[in-house]
Amino acid sequence: MSTRGSRAEKVKRIFQQFDANRDGGLNREEMAALVVAVNPRVKFSDEQINAILDEVFRTYGEFIDGEKGLTYDGLLRTYDDGAGDVDRDFDALGLELKQDNNNGISMASEEASSSSIADERVVEPHKKQRTAAWAASPNHGIVFDDTWKIVDDLEILIKRLKAKQAKDGKLKGDNYDVYSDPGWSRELGPSSEISEKRVFWEESGHDYAVFVKELGVLRSRADGARSREEAFDGHMAIGRVLYEHQLFKEALVSFKRACELQPTDVRPHFRAGNCLYVLVRHSEAKEEFLLALEAAEAGGNQWAYLLPQIHVNLGIALEAEGMVISACEHYREAAILCPTHFRALKLLGSALFGVGEYKAAVKALEEAIYMKSDYADAHCDLASALHAMGDDDNAIKEFQKAIDLKPGHVDALYNLGGLYMDMGRYQRASEMYTRVLGVWPNHWRAQLNKAVSLLGAGEAEEAKRALKEALKMTNRVELHDAISHLKQLQKKRLKGNGGGNGEEAFIIVEPSKFKTVGERTMLRQELANALDIRAFQRITRLNRCDVDLLKKEMDENDVPVSYSGSGAPGKSIRKAALEGILHKLLNFLKPETFVGAVKAINQKILSVLDDSESCRVDLGMFFAVLAPICGGSPDKRKRVAYDALLWRHANEGGGQMRKVDAVGYINLLRAIYIPSHAVSDEALEIHGETDASMVSLAEFLVMFDDPDWGFGIMSSLLKLETGDRNRHGSHACSICRYPIIGSRFKEMKSHFSLCSQCYSEGKVPPAFKQEEYKFKEYASESEAMKDKCMWFTLHSKSSSPTDP
Repeated sequence: MSTRGSRAEKVKRIFQQFDANRDGGLNREEMAALVVAVNPRVKFSDEQINAILDEVFRTYGEFIDGEKGLTYDGLLRTYDDGAGDVDRDFDALGLELKQDNNNGISMASEEASSSSIADERVVEPHKKQRTAAWAASPNHGIVFDDTWKIVDDLEILIKRLKAKQAKDGKLKGDNYDVYSDPGWSRELGPSSEISEKRVFWEESGHDYAVFVKELGVLRSRADGARSREEAFDGHMAIGRVLYEHQLFKEALVSFKRACELQPTDVRPHFRAGNCLYVLVRHSEAKEEFLLALEAAEAGGNQWAYLLPQIHVNLGIALEAEGMVISACEHYREAAILCPTHFRALKLLGSALFGVGEYKAAVKALEEAIYMKSDYADAHCDLASALHAMGDDDNAIKEFQKAIDLKPGHVDALYNLGGLYMDMGRYQRASEMYTRVLGVWPNHWRAQLNKAVSLLGAGEAEEAKRALKEALKMTNRVELHDAISHLKQLQKKRLKGNGGGNGEEAFIIVEPSKFKTVGERTMLRQELANALDIRAFQRITRLNRCDVDLLKKEMDENDVPVSYSGSGAPGKSIRKAALEGILHKLLNFLKPETFVGAVKAINQKILSVLDDSESCRVDLGMFFAVLAPICGGSPDKRKRVAYDALLWRHANEGGGQMRKVDAVGYINLLRAIYIPSHAVSDEALEIHGETDASMVSLAEFLVMFDDPDWGFGIMSSLLKLETGDRNRHGSHACSICRYPIIGSRFKEMKSHFSLCSQCYSEGKVPPAFKQEEYKFKEYASESEAMKDKCMWFTLHSKSSSPTDP
């Protein structure tokens, strides 16, 4: 990995290599040669080359020296902005770096001094070589001479603190090399410039208090500068030095002060956002990046070089809050502004994967890899996306590429283990989890999955030992899920769907042979549909969102009329804005849980509402589709759905809606929640799709509750909501053998019981083959006891009664 000094030298060597006429600039012909040479795998057309050169010469106009072309400082700036990878380009050109043994001092070998700052200051004629390369860089470097003195003094203070804390054993570090790079642009340049070593300072001791006090003196010196500009320069430099040494809290103070001095300058907002993100203050970081973005867009070309990085870091801050769709927009914008920004494309692909848009994710990740073939994290995420699409063979290849590039890549190793588990290759999965634990010994999930994979491989004793190790690491509830998973894997080892002795574990019966006893027993297919909707409720947690909140959003949101993807006028908004509304409705969710909810909603609902892929959604229709599965009484849910349809532009201000809109809505509900029962176009014409009459709320409710053409399944959903946590004592399902939770379905002739899931799938024990099966549903064990008592009462005169 290049240091900042060696990096600048590499850029100089690249510049010299292509400055053919030695005039100190790269003209268009020389720049074209550079672009082609550092991208040997890319076949550029003349139009593409001209477009790239036009963009470079326009964006970096201040570094163009007349006929000579782009100066060395300009080329350095392009790499600072992340337009290319210095190390990759340098290696691709086969250049060598000249070594200078006299340049630079090893900070680790220096001893702390007790003399004053002034005595410790080393006087050098080339002072700009003493600090990081950023200090000498135009636009975001040091401008005033007095600022250099402050920087020198600050470096001495930090050196003292580091030496004292290292001596006392208080200075700690963590190696972050094993994790996937989040793509975070900590500074203007590529993340490869940032040390992989995270430093943790001890802030509670006397040494740190003394450091903060002396730092306050330096800040006062900056405030006492002769002009506002010089004070700004001083605080920015102090912040940059502190940030370099990972003193993020103190750096934030300096950048905030710089924001006060020059509120319209982009740089202090950008750097304050960086600090806040590292300090896990994601919401505040997002606000700072938004201020930086606003200032950059208002400042014209002056800040064009920084815009891609602002978009990238704003996207990452949004992702940290769970706002992945919004993040995608900023990654996409960064990639448009800087087409060679491979990190923006990688982040875009990863975010698209996070919301379930796998094809688009694969495309973005493949583009990132095309630009940077050794991008391990992009290979890892591409593999995950391919696996999600069912392309397991290529997914394994991509995971392996990531591991070859970075052998200790925890994400790649762990996810490859999961892929092998899904494929039933348990021994290979176990090997992957073992490698994860070799890098990260306390990775309890890897330890649990190792136990699962060992059991799948038939190594029961090893699996038990692995599970005991996991229990030592954590006592989380996930352990119980893992134990359930172990049991499920034991079943998977059975041949086909059969038993260990070649016997069938279950048989699947066609729906017509399943009969019901009693009016309250749900039909098998109806239960299957209701279970799917209930599973969606649980993933999204929408049942915990009171339906009144939807009504409140409609009352408070003044959405202008626009055109959605369907072409019809309505209150449509962008998906990113819709995600913001969902964030308010589901504000009780943690970011990672919210991402899962948005992914499910995007795949199930938004994919239908935005079938033209315009990235716009009819907000009124979205609320109407959401209302039936939100929290609240059934009557309230239906009323809010009706109000949402009235709120849409086509019915605004009226107390009734067109029948065509009501029928269209109900068909949309069925298409989303019970796609197997969606209504055909011909049936729509019969049931009012072309009917121009108006319907009232009462008429709408009749249409909604229709069991054949409406959304009558809502009654079954309500039954699941109220009873799917009920337990039935010691009763277990005759198929899956798990304790029955929710409704128990009892076969009245053979007396075996099924859980809701097995009943909905039509599974019965092979020992009870019958022409037809009659099931009665018991919502609770008290109902079963009542039935039993009634049976005994009716058969009390019988001499040998049997249990029903």
